[in-house]
Amino acid sequence: MEPVTIAILFGCFLVLLFLGVPICFAIGLATLLSAITMLPFETSLIMIAQRLCSGLKSFSLLAIPFFILAGVLMNQGGIARRLINFSQVLVGTLPGSLAHVNIMANMLFGSISGSGAASAAAVGSIINPVQRKAGYNPEFSAAVNAASCPVGLLIPPSNVMIIYALTSGSVSIAALFMAGYLPGILMGLCLMGVTAWIAADRNYPTTERPSFQVVIRSFLDALPCLSLIIVVMGGILSGLFTATEASAFAVAYSFILAVFIYKEVSIKQLPSIVLESVVTTSIVLLLIAVSVSMSWVLTAADLPNLISDQLHRLSDNPILIILAINLLLLLIGTFMDMTPAVLVFTPIFLPIATELGMSPLHFGIMMIFNLCIGLITPPVGNALFVGCSVGKVDIHQVIRPMLPFYAILFLLLMVIAFVPQISLLLPQLFGLN
Repeated sequence: MEPVTIAILFGCFLVLLFLGVPICFAIGLATLLSAITMLPFETSLIMIAQRLCSGLKSFSLLAIPFFILAGVLMNQGGIARRLINFSQVLVGTLPGSLAHVNIMANMLFGSISGSGAASAAAVGSIINPVQRKAGYNPEFSAAVNAASCPVGLLIPPSNVMIIYALTSGSVSIAALFMAGYLPGILMGLCLMGVTAWIAADRNYPTTERPSFQVVIRSFLDALPCLSLIIVVMGGILSGLFTATEASAFAVAYSFILAVFIYKEVSIKQLPSIVLESVVTTSIVLLLIAVSVSMSWVLTAADLPNLISDQLHRLSDNPILIILAINLLLLLIGTFMDMTPAVLVFTPIFLPIATELGMSPLHFGIMMIFNLCIGLITPPVGNALFVGCSVGKVDIHQVIRPMLPFYAILFLLLMVIAFVPQISLLLPQLFGLN
């Protein structure tokens, strides 16, 4: 019966996705239909309802709506413009300076907002018109913006890291946060390397070296934004507050920054900001609830053991098994968003990885990095679509300029997968691993 259950689950899910059904409803309906093959209809409804509730019964999940609200406040509080100005001071003299500014701003803004799509929209909408005036190819500009917008998801605070920590059950949020820094910075540097190579080949201009006064002014203007990351991580690492408490502090900090310091958000705008964050939170939490139900069906159908057996039949070589897991995750990322992918496939692949001697912390960073590539890969790469929309180009025009970025990201993924210390060094230094 298990093969039938699995076939119905994934078959219904893919058909519903193809028909344009929202992913959370596609997961929920496919889960219900597959559960009926194992249990009576009434029992299936009861079990799935219980899993929906239990999937959200975690205090740590409170961090997600708080970080989302903080991100919306920062997004509308003029943060992107200040970070772009600061990034221009840091990397503005490199070949293709505006493209490097785009990458650096996405790294900074993405880490604050916690959303790749929001980063692509906020940063791209400001810098893409400037790049057009400077003679940059629009397709190249859109590709740079799309390729770099997921970098911030590896640089904490990151909602997807919280979700992985809760799903794995064996990794602390603080350790995962620290583990993401080096891979995230390496990802940004590799993208900048490819950008520099292309920019030098096309003779894209650099900007003039800013004066010392401009450097200081840009730094001081962006310092309150950057301080949020320092305060949140410092508070978590020092034990001053938990990740959930840190998220509430981030909301208070963002509110003061946007309303009273930068004064770009008025009190009248707060209801719409709260409403936007509530809508986003509802979508994320519904995805979590239905994905936990799908994970239960997959476990009941014995899919983790089935995949493990198939991978071991493929090869006994750990390197080939880890490579196969990454290829499967890359495929999954092309049609499934990060949140449900982490929730559904962590229980499947994590036991296989730990059996091979991989740390759950290392596996989490590898998985998140892998799925970041999925955000910019068609057909369901939402960050790619946002980047194209902001850049005012069609998606088919961007695929070719994206190829060098896909290549470097895949190579870096392999390095992260097979060099554990890139992920584990900082947690070990801070005694978190």
